[in-house]
Amino acid sequence: MVIVMHYEHETVVHAPRETVWDWHTREGAFDRLTPPWEAMESVSAPPNLEPGGRRVIRFPLLGPIKGRWIAEHTDLIEGELFADRMVRGPFKRWWHTHRLVERDEMTVVEDEVSYDVPMGFLGKLFGGRMVRKRIQQMFTAREKGLINDIARRMEFVDAPRKRVLVVGGSGLIGSNLIPFLDGMGHEVLQLVRREPSHPRQRFWDPSNGVLDVEHLKGIDAVIHLGGVGIGDKRWTKRRKTAIIESRRKSVTLLAEKMAGMESPPEVFIVASAIGYYGDRGDEDLDESSARGDGFLPETVEMWEASADAARAASIRTIHLRSGIVMSPLGGALGRMLLPFKLGGGGPIGNGKQWFSWISMNDHIAAIQHLMMTSECEGAFNLTSPNPVRQKQFARVLGRVLRRPAFIPLPGFVLRIVFGELARPLLLEGQKVHPHRLLESGFEFRTPNLEESLRDILGAWKPNSASLKSASIAEHSA
Repeated sequence: MVIVMHYEHETVVHAPRETVWDWHTREGAFDRLTPPWEAMESVSAPPNLEPGGRRVIRFPLLGPIKGRWIAEHTDLIEGELFADRMVRGPFKRWWHTHRLVERDEMTVVEDEVSYDVPMGFLGKLFGGRMVRKRIQQMFTAREKGLINDIARRMEFVDAPRKRVLVVGGSGLIGSNLIPFLDGMGHEVLQLVRREPSHPRQRFWDPSNGVLDVEHLKGIDAVIHLGGVGIGDKRWTKRRKTAIIESRRKSVTLLAEKMAGMESPPEVFIVASAIGYYGDRGDEDLDESSARGDGFLPETVEMWEASADAARAASIRTIHLRSGIVMSPLGGALGRMLLPFKLGGGGPIGNGKQWFSWISMNDHIAAIQHLMMTSECEGAFNLTSPNPVRQKQFARVLGRVLRRPAFIPLPGFVLRIVFGELARPLLLEGQKVHPHRLLESGFEFRTPNLEESLRDILGAWKPNSASLKSASIAEHSA
């Protein structure tokens, strides 16, 4: 007896079929279709959707143990349909067909999956419902992600695509930005400090001032996201020096190289931070607010000044004063999830400090918006229009996870564990508003905290999620 289960899902996209098809053919499409909570890594990928091409995916299986999924393209009707099957992976079998159907001025993406869980009847009996729920979550996330990305692409549908050079592409933001920009139709290259392992990678060594200016020729935009992590380790004297120098040297090198070019890139975008404003209590802050006091504000001011050579050469220079970028795979939210899931979450310190956050999708879309909008120059706060106090954030996260969130984490414990960085990064805060970003015409897709958390954690309410029901058919063989 072979038990085959079927799942069908429809996504309605307000864009022409050729636009939606082109998006699916881009290298970054797989990463963008992966649910934001899934730590899946594409080990190798086929160059296109032609039958026979295989993608190898590594995914968490149990703790540190990784599983491997090998998918092979099987069918292709250009512009209309492609399909793949699981060659190796967690299912007994898995067939996935994608159809793109024109309907009025819209495109309907029809996903049809036929799958069989291991262990036959017993596998279906004990794991079938859980598997169907995971598949529903996955395709709901894919639907929301596809609609978001195509809408962002249509914002600049008539604008020429850019040739973009990204620094820091392996970090949390960069690993999301590169596939996003690729899906938008841009050509994306990457500067790396190791031997290049991909055709789009180029070597440089900013610590020793090594950068071949040839890598900058023909580039429209340079996006610098690199640097030693600010909150990864205790702030020893050596760590502080590394935080400063990793950005000062690399930003200065890029700025000076670009300034010396006859035809430099049009725009230089440099990651900064709302730490520029320091601890300001309940003061409403925007880009016109003065710099704060302390190590972090002074360091951020230095990062921004490192791009002066580019500014002096009339290269449009933008500083991304980013807030807390929300991702379950890293950053502040990634560190909070485990204690909250175990029911041990709660406010940090007294919980009154402001928490200026932004969803990952809005953050990377804002970078494209600033890159594509020629009037944008200078500092921009990349934060949601709705900052919250830390205790409110804890309450909302607990509600989304359906866990209690009342156990406070005392400030003195944080100071013991994290040392000097505990105060500016955890116990203090800023109430930051993205005034200039909104003024430039940018539209946030998820400005609400609870909605954003539900999207990135797959924790939608049953009556609000666009979940589709799976149909099951049993066949004997």
